[in-house]
Amino acid sequence: MIRNLVRGISALSLALVPLLPPPAAQAAQAAPAAEVMPLADAVGLLKVTEENRAGYTPSSFRHWNAGEDTTDGCDTRAEVLLAEAVVAPAVEANCVLTGGGWTSYFDGQEVTGTGSLEVAHMVAPAEAWDSGASAWTATRREAYANDQGAEVSLVVVTARTNRQKADKDPADWMPPSPEVQCRYTGEWVSTKLRWQLTADDRELEALKVYAEGPCEDTVVRYTPAGEPV
Repeated sequence: MIRNLVRGISALSLALVPLLPPPAAQAAQAAPAAEVMPLADAVGLLKVTEENRAGYTPSSFRHWNAGEDTTDGCDTRAEVLLAEAVVAPAVEANCVLTGGGWTSYFDGQEVTGTGSLEVAHMVAPAEAWDSGASAWTATRREAYANDQGAEVSLVVVTARTNRQKADKDPADWMPPSPEVQCRYTGEWVSTKLRWQLTADDRELEALKVYAEGPCEDTVVRYTPAGEPV
């Protein structure tokens, strides 16, 4: 009788196994939810510290890597260009892009071909280093530099405006197109919150000016970045 009872419990246990979600589903369930809030509230979440660029070099952030799709033969830069194209380019051998059309985020310029375009980091790696990334592992810095998990992290812009922006924060530079300045402010804050980066005093005051003035209706959406695997 005891043996039959044990067999029954074992059979019941086996029957319950398929009811448990597979590991991938469990991981999806554990993914952090997106945070949505007014710009002023988002700015209020930024921690304020002094910036420190000691030890920074461009090689501190490895990019571009094999991209989000490691089987397509395109690096992160090419994948972002393909994702943001308003007219799809031709993709030739070794992921060489020809033709195509883009609208430069910072200045609204319509551009044909990739020759005058760059893929810009919303928050430049040097600024990220100043704001906390100096304490990260090399793996996390690489994940940051190639972040396609948020559409706002990497954007297609004209090379001219990207060089003007360089590693400046909103206290020292804003996009020349007024129509995108509120969007830019919100996405700057979104990126800093996504990666738990800090702001310095001048940067925070500049963000407050926009959040409490022309951009008071701007909404910030972000999902905290997980640890790279």
